[in-house]
Amino acid sequence: MMSPESRLALGVQDPELTEVNGPGFNIQIPITNDVLQLLKDAPPARGLDGASDIFKLREHLAAMKKALTAANTKSSASAYSEEDREIPMRDGQYITVRIHRPQSESEPAEGCPGLVMFHGGGFCLGGLDNETALCRMWTDLGGIAVNVDYRLAPENPFPAPVHDAYDALTWTASHIEELGIDAKKGFVVGGVSAGANLAVVLSHLYRDEGLSPPLTGQYLSIPTTCEPKALPAAYRDVYLSREQNKNGLILNQKSIDMFENLYKPDPTSPLRSPLVFPSHQNLPPAYFQICGADPLRDEGLIYESILRESGIKTRLDIYPGLPHGFWTWFPEASFSKKFQADTVEGLRYLLGQSV
Repeated sequence: MMSPESRLALGVQDPELTEVNGPGFNIQIPITNDVLQLLKDAPPARGLDGASDIFKLREHLAAMKKALTAANTKSSASAYSEEDREIPMRDGQYITVRIHRPQSESEPAEGCPGLVMFHGGGFCLGGLDNETALCRMWTDLGGIAVNVDYRLAPENPFPAPVHDAYDALTWTASHIEELGIDAKKGFVVGGVSAGANLAVVLSHLYRDEGLSPPLTGQYLSIPTTCEPKALPAAYRDVYLSREQNKNGLILNQKSIDMFENLYKPDPTSPLRSPLVFPSHQNLPPAYFQICGADPLRDEGLIYESILRESGIKTRLDIYPGLPHGFWTWFPEASFSKKFQADTVEGLRYLLGQSV
């Protein structure tokens, strides 16, 4: 397991970094030439806190994600077939999933690998546009993605998003042939931030239920895996990022508190803190992306090490000195382009695990 000193070094800014101050917030980001221009064009948003209007934030995030999709879609729109479909949940309500697939002429008759994707947003923000770019990356690799618009807090607090996510995963599993998915080529569950939390939870629930077809991979980008109250004592010495990055850019302790107050989880439940599931064996291989200046950094690193120690294959990309979800805020920066390239290679890695 990575030492405390090595972990702290991931959040420490190098000599080329400088402090950027603004009214009511204090942040640090890498000041390269491209970032200087980006800061002039679009200064970072004020840190979120309990006074933030969650509904206005949803609109703002949706606009940013649409811009990110446009910046990271390599193929023309005609290369994709994207269909929204309503699917039933356990409480009798319906949610929307967006099915991303190659155009029919490029879709093999025997089926494509499948990905079930859950967006980020602190369980309170986000929607189908959040991970469109990522789903299209999967489609570019020849896959079919089911992009899930699970219900959000505060209207639908814990554990409603977990239930929606699990119901969407099991719906996909039961409609494999209709969707054109060949699970032998790959059946991956994935998510970003809060969505990665859902993916981790689902991988355990799906395993414990012994469902078929089996999952073949997990895409876990900037995951939240354990609330501080639930953290086992054995990991306290290396759980440093919540304090080190409590005033971080994009995600900080105030915004975490805001999201948790709206989500209202039981912090000790494995449905919120999946790191505390009794066993992590017999899970599918996992690809992790973790940011060095992210309050969630160490719970991700701890969970990755737990999987390796449990005999699960993992691949890990770390982004030292960069904050939670940096690629959304600075899509044209060189480090964001590297992140997008890493994502494609990480998805390829997961595809390779199904062979």
